[in-house]
Amino acid sequence: MSLRGEVCVVTGASGFLGKRLVRLLLEEEKMAEIRLLDKQVQPELLYSLEECRGNTKLSVFEGDIRDGDFLRKGCRGASIVFHMASIIDVYDSVEYSEIYGVNVKGTQLLLEACIQENVVSFIYTSTIEVMGPNSKGEPIINGSEDTVYNCTLKFAYSKTKKEAEHRTLQAHGDVLNNGGRLATCALRPMYIYGEGCRFLLGHMGDGIRNKGVLFRMSQPEAQVNPVYVGNVAAAHLQAARSLKDPQKRNAIGGKFYLISDDTPLGSYSDFNHVMMSPLGFNIQEKLMYPLRLLYVVCFLMEMLCMMVRPFVRIVPPLNRQLVTMLNTPFSFSYQKAKKDLGYVPRYTWEEARKRTIEWLASELPKERERINAK
Repeated sequence: MSLRGEVCVVTGASGFLGKRLVRLLLEEEKMAEIRLLDKQVQPELLYSLEECRGNTKLSVFEGDIRDGDFLRKGCRGASIVFHMASIIDVYDSVEYSEIYGVNVKGTQLLLEACIQENVVSFIYTSTIEVMGPNSKGEPIINGSEDTVYNCTLKFAYSKTKKEAEHRTLQAHGDVLNNGGRLATCALRPMYIYGEGCRFLLGHMGDGIRNKGVLFRMSQPEAQVNPVYVGNVAAAHLQAARSLKDPQKRNAIGGKFYLISDDTPLGSYSDFNHVMMSPLGFNIQEKLMYPLRLLYVVCFLMEMLCMMVRPFVRIVPPLNRQLVTMLNTPFSFSYQKAKKDLGYVPRYTWEEARKRTIEWLASELPKERERINAK
């Protein structure tokens, strides 16, 4: 089902995934207009998209996702919203009121704007972290949407993303101002990698400071399945096409879909090494500390930060929940997305790895210069 002639809004359009989706929409669909909604949209992004823009109008909407009037203006006349804007915070460094305001309140206001402005399709970018792992570190191997897993979320990020996802799915079928119905679905990608991934850049920077040796923060047996950013963008396009299809709209509406690809299983740390070993990086053989000791150290740091919080906010470089996430086998299948949405990864593992390594190689001299300048 083509999106030809449609007007869509992409929130977080300047972000890692957002700009990849915008480019894909320009390359594969002849849309009437794509609206780039973000806090700030760099002119360089618009310039880079000019080569594939064709006759599609690119409009910039700069503002706050927590501003209802701004969102209604951005949604007016649109038929599809891709909601990718959020605060990503695995260190619990952001005040809860701030992350809740953006991730939950922003999503609610955007859903309300869709109803008021008669937007018919809403695709929400969730995360695998809404499923866990739980504090016990219980594994999931090749899980699916039907996997039952008991988890009390600890991170403000995962809690707010879970609530925002719930509100999105609950809004499926809500009546629009013109009497139509809103259709919603959510995508839960695994850890996303690829060109522009700030987490990979951060690990590379740590490796440069550590004389070319990457830190090992996860045990080799804690296998996960990251997903390439180009494939996540393709899944969003397939979701939008499916929601437009009258025969699929109600079948997939109100549901979430796990998004992975054919990236081989491996721990987070070993994945970093796979990407950076061609650039000359090695990796520590063992964890910096035994896992039990690491939990004790994290607990002590968390207690210290809590004690001084009335006077100063200090964020520990590591916390117990992050250690659990990094050391729990947690992998999932994309077969339901394939069956219902027609999602098939566009990029093979070999292509994704090649593109990511080439990008890292281009960033390596700049990262070294930046670190040496300090």
